[in-house]
Amino acid sequence: MSRLLSIFMIGLGGYFAYQNRYRLINVLFGNALLRRFLVSSVMSFPGIRDRMMSSVFSSGASEGRQ
Repeated sequence: MSRLLSIFMIGLGGYFAYQNRYRLINVLFGNALLRRFLVSSVMSFPGIRDRMMSSVFSSGASEGRQ
């Protein structure tokens, strides 16, 4: 019975976290220390870092260079 209650509470917590996901993100990114930690941990993944850098520093015709 205790295990069933735990599974139910985890599901309920996940539901409320999903409903308030944008508020949670704003709280996390509102703290400078947490923001620095989250950004540095995400940028440590090579695939994400390469995709981000290529989109920020892309050299295309839209920039006016040829």
